[in-house]
Amino acid sequence: MNDRLTALRALLDEDPGDAFTRYALAQELRSRGSVGEALEHFAHLLREQPDYLATYYHYAALLHAEGRSAEALEVIERGVAAAEAAGDAHTRGELEDLRDEVAAG
Repeated sequence: MNDRLTALRALLDEDPGDAFTRYALAQELRSRGSVGEALEHFAHLLREQPDYLATYYHYAALLHAEGRSAEALEVIERGVAAAEAAGDAHTRGELEDLRDEVAAG
C-alpha cells in the first residue's frame, strides 16, 4: 500500500501537470485519511486543470464529509457548469444528485 503512494508521488514529481496522477494521488491520500493533503491536491486540480471533470464530484464529496458543505456546493456549481460546457450529461447528473444530497444536509 505504501508503495502505491510512493509510486504516485514519484510519477507526479516527474510530471506535475498530469491530471490523472494528481487525481489518483488525491484519492489515495483520502483513502488513507490524509484529508488535508487530499483536499490540497483536489484544489490544485481545479485551479490548474478545471476541465478535469472527475475532480469536482470527489472534491465536493470530501468537502461535504468534512462539514464544509457551503464550499462543497460552490465546487458542485462550478462542476455543473464545466460539465455542461463539455457536453458531459453523466457528470452533470452525478453532480446534481450530489448537490441535492449536500443541500439536504
